[in-house]
Amino acid sequence: MVGVGVVVLRAGSVLLIRRGKEPRAGQWSLPGGGQKLGETVFAAARREVKEETAVDIRVLGLLDVVDSISRDPDGAVDYHYTLVDVAAVWEAGEANAGGDAAEVVWAERRALARYDLWSETARIIDLAFDRYRDDSG
Repeated sequence: MVGVGVVVLRAGSVLLIRRGKEPRAGQWSLPGGGQKLGETVFAAARREVKEETAVDIRVLGLLDVVDSISRDPDGAVDYHYTLVDVAAVWEAGEANAGGDAAEVVWAERRALARYDLWSETARIIDLAFDRYRDDSG
């Protein structure tokens, strides 16, 4: 399955969601979700962020592609998502949890350790901060 993850930057912070459903239910992550048939990656990014956080974004570009593979105790694959991660900046809207998100927060870069992020999520966030300058204000 193809999923899209979005690093939304705003004034030195990144938008995080607490996942309300599997995979990784209860964990902090990036807003995003499954790409629909016929939908571009950037359109999926805008839609998923809007559904999960009520925020409008401007997509800046591609960051990386990550495979998220979960296996059961016997080694069989439970799920496999190919995640296309993009960077974006906040344009409008107050962040409110919706869709698959149980909670949302604007997290400052220096405080990300408290959210116990998946190592790949933390790496992608750092990549976005290093590659793009937050010009949202």
